[in-house]
Amino acid sequence: MQMVMPKPQIFVERTLAIIKPDIFDKEEEIEDYILRSGFLILQKRKLQLSPEQCSNFYAHHYGKVFFPNLTAYMSSGPLVALVLARHRAVSYWRELLGPSNSIKARRTHPHSLRALYGTDELRNALHGSASISAAERDIRFMFPEAILEPIPVGQRARDYLNLYIKPTLLAGLTALCKEKPADPMIWLADWLIEHNPNKPKLQHCITEEEHQ
Repeated sequence: MQMVMPKPQIFVERTLAIIKPDIFDKEEEIEDYILRSGFLILQKRKLQLSPEQCSNFYAHHYGKVFFPNLTAYMSSGPLVALVLARHRAVSYWRELLGPSNSIKARRTHPHSLRALYGTDELRNALHGSASISAAERDIRFMFPEAILEPIPVGQRARDYLNLYIKPTLLAGLTALCKEKPADPMIWLADWLIEHNPNKPKLQHCITEEEHQ
């Protein structure tokens, strides 16, 4: 029987993590744990939100009984916002966090981050986006300058590879075979940098001084 090979896909997700004010001093410890768990930290910033900004960030909780205390807690001191990336970043980060109630987390998930660092139902130490769409919203809120391109999967990923990646890579591999360099990996890396079709092209502008 002919084996059907799985079609290639791109598995990359980003999520937002927040080290909340009550464990701000544990920043290095938390970041070390994040890196050892297979995440990349793409962006990081330290900031302090106003109560109004917290209200906007947690607008989906508006009207709930804990909402005023939540905004007061989140605006009570500095925090660290992190953009994390890895395969299944959203679900894996939430799995590491454990239940949102730190008291419950200590009973049911004693090794989770909220069990280890959280205090109670409100002061649960860390934030994690609830879904991929929520992660995009959260990241844009904390990093308004971030460029979030949609991550292609399935047929869109294959189309992207066929249109933008394979032609350049094929040309590079062909040139590599003709050149036969001593260190093929370094040579190919240099070739791809040099022939990157998306490399910005600088246009020399003639100034009025030069024109004269």
